[in-house]
Amino acid sequence: MAYREVKERLRGSIAPVVTPFDEEGNVDLAALTALIDWHIESGTHGISVTGTSGEPSSLTLEERKQVMEAAKKAVAGRVPFVPGTGSTNHAETIELTRFAQEIGADAAMVIVPYYNRPSQQALYKHFQAVAEAVDIPIIVYNIPGRTAVNLEVQTLARLAEDCPNIIGVKESNKDFEHVNRVLWHCGRDFLLFSGIELLCYPMLAIGGAGSISATANVVPQKVAELHDAWFAGDVKRAQDLHFELMELNDVLFIETNPGPVKAALGMMGKITPKLRLPLDLPSEENERKIRRTLVKYGLLAETPQ
Repeated sequence: MAYREVKERLRGSIAPVVTPFDEEGNVDLAALTALIDWHIESGTHGISVTGTSGEPSSLTLEERKQVMEAAKKAVAGRVPFVPGTGSTNHAETIELTRFAQEIGADAAMVIVPYYNRPSQQALYKHFQAVAEAVDIPIIVYNIPGRTAVNLEVQTLARLAEDCPNIIGVKESNKDFEHVNRVLWHCGRDFLLFSGIELLCYPMLAIGGAGSISATANVVPQKVAELHDAWFAGDVKRAQDLHFELMELNDVLFIETNPGPVKAALGMMGKITPKLRLPLDLPSEENERKIRRTLVKYGLLAETPQ
């Protein structure tokens, strides 16, 4: 299978959409569909679900499939669709990635297994087996702050060499030397996506393909515009947006993602602000900070008294 066309389409802001819940804590597929429509109308270049922002570890396997299928229908081919299919469980990861292929996803994003801290050789074998189980492209998701293990550049380079459908990586590694070496060792046509908000612009500067940024949940138009400006050669505009978004980026990570993002979307009337334990909404003090920031960015009309 040729992956060139998919690689050319997977560019820009791939929004990692949250999983909305209703007041009872059930998955709200209608709200998810509305969010996806809003994203695409706002210029978002691609849609991902059931990644970190989508609380996959709080969903059952069947719920993950329901969210993926509903999202695929909502996207309706308008932009690339890249669901997160990774898990700490190897068999579940393969099952979910096969399901992504079955429903027609453009690619699958597969996280480094969390909690169990596998060795580099075990990581290689895990991702190799997942890649060999499907024909769709794979975006590896490296987020050592969540998984307690870093996928080393040499391991990723082996995978890129041995598995033709491993076409890129979402790097949520704050080490900018590491991400430079990814393109050096994996090839400069390897798709590099930023998962660190303050590295979204810098990664574009070294040849990155785009970002998969939680902030896009709240300001999809601004995040997409940053990428549009960069790809159009308007470096000054892209830089301006990078710095313009910094305060919002910081407040949306004032507590564990996606708590602040869901609080913000709740304030904006986009979703019911609900998470499943053990995650929760931010403290009252931090919610006030989030609200003040949203007002400052023009996302809310005024701060309630």
